[in-house]
Amino acid sequence: MSSGLKCRNCGSNEIEEDNARGDRVCMNCGSVLEDSLIVSEVQFEEVGHGASAIGQFVSAESSGGATNYGYGKFQVGSGTESREVTIKKAKKDITLLCQQLQLTQHYADTALNFFKMALNRHLTRGRKSTHIYAACVYMTCRTEGTSHLLIDISDVQQICSYELGRTYLKLSHALCINIPSVAQ
Repeated sequence: MSSGLKCRNCGSNEIEEDNARGDRVCMNCGSVLEDSLIVSEVQFEEVGHGASAIGQFVSAESSGGATNYGYGKFQVGSGTESREVTIKKAKKDITLLCQQLQLTQHYADTALNFFKMALNRHLTRGRKSTHIYAACVYMTCRTEGTSHLLIDISDVQQICSYELGRTYLKLSHALCINIPSVAQ
C-alpha cells in the first residue's frame, strides 16, 4: 500500500497506487495525488519464433512522444519525432532522384522545400511517397526552367506518368505555385 511517497495535504505515507485505474490516492485523507499515470511495465507474448511486446514502453526519463519504432516488435529508437523521420527519408530519396536526373543539390533542396510545404498542409496523406517526391522534383524542374519532362521523371521512378501528372497538378494547385508553361 505504501509507496514511499507523502501526501501533500496531510503528510501521510499511506498512499495507494492503482495501476488499473492509473491513479495514486492518500488512504488517510482521500486526496487524489496523481491521476492518468502511465505504467512503465511492458508485457511480452510469444509469437512464432520470438517474443513481441504488448503496449508501448515509456521510460521515467522520457519527455513525451513515442520512443519505439517497428511493427509489433519492441525497439527503442532515438526518440526522433515522426515528422523528422519523414523529412529525412524524403531528403534522401529526393536527392537520389535528382542525382539520377543529373540535377545539382540546389534542385534537391528546392524540391525538399516543396515537399515540406506539402507535408505542412497534409497533402501527402493517402498518396504514395514516390509520387510526392517525383512531383516535387518536377515542380522544381518547371520553376527552374530545366529541360526535364514529366515522362523523364516517371521513367526514372518507374511510375505511371498520368498518376504523376495528377499528383503534380494537385500539389501545384494546392500550394499555389505559379508554374511556367513548357517552352518549345
